[in-house]
Amino acid sequence: MKFVDEAEIQVTAGNGGNGCVSFRREKFIPLGGPDGGNGGTGGSVWIEADENLNTLIDFRHQRSFKAERGENGASREMTGRGGNDALIKVPVGTVVTACETEEQIGDLTTHGQRLLVARGGRGGAGNVNFKTSTNRSPQKATIGQPGEERDVRLELKLLADVGLLGFPNAGKSTFIRAVSAATPKVADYPFTTLHPNLGVVSVGPLKSFVIADIPGVIEGASEGAGLGIQFLKHVSRTRLLLHLVDIAPLDDETDPVDQVKIIERELKNFDAKLSRQPRWLVLNKIDLIPYDEREARIQSIIKRLRWKKPWFAISGIAREGTEAIAKKAMAFLDKVDQDKK
Repeated sequence: MKFVDEAEIQVTAGNGGNGCVSFRREKFIPLGGPDGGNGGTGGSVWIEADENLNTLIDFRHQRSFKAERGENGASREMTGRGGNDALIKVPVGTVVTACETEEQIGDLTTHGQRLLVARGGRGGAGNVNFKTSTNRSPQKATIGQPGEERDVRLELKLLADVGLLGFPNAGKSTFIRAVSAATPKVADYPFTTLHPNLGVVSVGPLKSFVIADIPGVIEGASEGAGLGIQFLKHVSRTRLLLHLVDIAPLDDETDPVDQVKIIERELKNFDAKLSRQPRWLVLNKIDLIPYDEREARIQSIIKRLRWKKPWFAISGIAREGTEAIAKKAMAFLDKVDQDKK
């Protein structure tokens, strides 16, 4: 299935039904007075989060949603039936924004959560409502109010505990394969990941977390270069970032330290809050470095970066060191949860 994470739709609530002008006419009651009922309320438009969905692709084909109009009032003071609501289902993690004002309407983060995006119009008043001591035969009724109409933008932000960052070919897809059951495409050329991938990492009984892999970020991403910037929003909800770096690049002129600094700069340009999230350095592909040279290469990178946060040296393809990261990440997430209590 194609991954689509943004869509714009038009939502229109139903108009209220019109009020009725009617007079009671029964045998032996020639002057029964007004009995026109009110119009029914128009249906509203709701958006609901559904955990069974994982893409917004359906909105590429249907962009307009309309709720039902309320029925008109009737004689004998009968109120018209209210219009049926329109229910739009979206993946969990969808942010809904008003296109005209850029105001966030809501953020659907749990299964079954609902958000009202267009309210139905109120029904008009029947003439029974206008009867007074001086006007016993009112010929007046009001029409129903129009339902709200607006354009809204749907933006999917995946819900994951841990997010992977790195240049193309840093080994992110190989890493997520090593620690979870996810099977993203892996190849020996850049940009093999074209859309985000999610995996569940299990580290023991009832101990697991969700990890997200996004397309590689390159220099200039915050200005539109490459693929990664449009997917950085998918790691904005994470509580921990794992920054993967290829410490054995094929091109001798490629400096892992420069690559780390470039991504740090792109994160800051994209969202200063995202750049301040906890981020661990993961030096990948140590299997490509001779054993007696590994320690010197690793320490050189750490020293030049002046890295004070946690770091790991691993081989994703050989699954060397990957289990240790998974356990450390689980412990970190557990501590974050405990601190919130």
